[in-house]
Amino acid sequence: MDNPLGFAHFLSHTDLVARIVLVLLLIASIGTWYLIVTKGILGLRMRRKSGEFLKAFWEAPNLEAVAARIRERGTTEPFSHLVHHGFTAIEQHNRCKNGCECGTAGLIAAGNPEDLLTRALKRAIDEDKAQLEFGQTFLATVASSAPFVGLFGTVWGIYHALIAIGMSGQGTLDKVAGPVGEALIMTGIGLAVAIPAAVGYNHFARANRNTLSQLNSFAYDVFAFLATGVKTSPMLTDARTTSEKVIAMARAQGVAADPRPAGHPGLTVR
Repeated sequence: MDNPLGFAHFLSHTDLVARIVLVLLLIASIGTWYLIVTKGILGLRMRRKSGEFLKAFWEAPNLEAVAARIRERGTTEPFSHLVHHGFTAIEQHNRCKNGCECGTAGLIAAGNPEDLLTRALKRAIDEDKAQLEFGQTFLATVASSAPFVGLFGTVWGIYHALIAIGMSGQGTLDKVAGPVGEALIMTGIGLAVAIPAAVGYNHFARANRNTLSQLNSFAYDVFAFLATGVKTSPMLTDARTTSEKVIAMARAQGVAADPRPAGHPGLTVR
């Protein structure tokens, strides 16, 4: 004999409130899986590109080679984005330190070169952090609220089931178990939506912590190379000239480098 109860029977007997709850859970589930899939794919690509950039960075003979790679391939991952911000900060300082292109020196040139470079690197890390954490608030909200939304649907369904049973006057176990069991489906749906969201949130949070930890460590190396000229070109004896060439290569496409005499001192830290 066919069982008249089940999920299809439950859907056919739901009211407006229960259907709204189901729609909310469906939207939350779709959004959760969309973020899990997209962030997972983007994370794999980012880690692969970051590994390639870091390998090229540490194997580069000088900073000019790093700047050329950034201009050629762009800043598609956090580590190259950090280095690009460092190059830009040095360029801004050199253009604005004498007010030659900025008119009167403004807040962008305030402070010593170390402060300007530190602010630029910190700003790059903050931008990368915001990009890495995109969508995690939604996952956390779904993970924490979906079980309660499903529980609300269950309570609402049991309430109407008991009212219908009371009006029919048939309070036997077989008449009560079916409608109440159907109402419990809402709790199961809520859990099915919340569990992937919680797992996805924890996975991405851990991956982001690891990436930001590596990025902060890398920022110290970038600061040392750009501020003190530690990594210099073997073709040049003056680290400051090397910095000038890096700055020129790191400028935006179509913007010419500042004309400076040969051997003109760049950014140095004392």
